[in-house]
Amino acid sequence: MMIQASCHCSAVTLTLAHAPTEVTECTCSICRRYAVLWAYYPLAAVTISTGPTERYMWGKRSISFHRCGECGCLTHWWPEGRLEDRMGVNARLMNIDTLSTVRVRHLDGAGSEQYID
Repeated sequence: MMIQASCHCSAVTLTLAHAPTEVTECTCSICRRYAVLWAYYPLAAVTISTGPTERYMWGKRSISFHRCGECGCLTHWWPEGRLEDRMGVNARLMNIDTLSTVRVRHLDGAGSEQYID
């Protein structure tokens, strides 16, 4: 069943092939500041309809974080220059009912890079 996620102003909408069964809360330096829950999808499983967006990259520049240029909501991350077939969608942009039964996993991205749940 296809589901939708969108930023606050709906300028950026993501159509997802299915609801997530689990999401990840990461403690790395950027994810904890963004306070997102990541739902991971193959690239082909997500369609992005965008208005004005902004992109942020740092370090190895292997991941780009995208946010709405209007309301500022972080919408997703995308692999840059990698062959990885995975992207992260900010699950907090999904309908609250979609997330009500989803398992939240905790990733120690600031340390061991292992799941700690």
